[in-house]
Amino acid sequence: MHFDSLHDHVKGHLAEYFAGHPIELFTWELGPIVETLPEFQVARIAPGPKCSLWTYVSIGASEIEHADVGRHEFLLTTPFETPRAVELLAMVSHRHVSDPLGSWHILPIGEPWLEDATCDVFFFSPPYPFGRALEICNLVDDHLHILWMLPITQTEREFAKAEGAEALEVKFEEAELEYWRIDRPSVV
Repeated sequence: MHFDSLHDHVKGHLAEYFAGHPIELFTWELGPIVETLPEFQVARIAPGPKCSLWTYVSIGASEIEHADVGRHEFLLTTPFETPRAVELLAMVSHRHVSDPLGSWHILPIGEPWLEDATCDVFFFSPPYPFGRALEICNLVDDHLHILWMLPITQTEREFAKAEGAEALEVKFEEAELEYWRIDRPSVV
């Protein structure tokens, strides 16, 4: 598949799902993403009828198809507009090129995901708040999945390692996780 076509499919999928939301495209010019995925972009989706948060989605990570995880783009929501989300998506997409990320993978990032945040780890899962209509992007002869980068705490990470990803998701449901809060407490 030609990359421009792949990018066009992702952009069209986002425009259709987020109809009524202003969408802007950004690039990240710092770091190795420029060489590993030179056409990489991030769609910044402003709050609107589908979501009251800022939503950021990678465009280009799915250029790399990994046999064990398939094609993926990544999604991050924030309570406010921030270029940090573009940076984090570039970082994760670059990592995905050489070390594939898939559903229920966990990635420590070594610092709070946003300033003053309690979470410094990403948990990759289907984008539950948005549903399968956003998760699955159909291509001409294939499809890709959009995975949610859910910020979690170190304690939640350790719980998932010990008890499993599904057990952590149960804890999130029981706690009615307010995933958009940067100061949220751990659910375990």
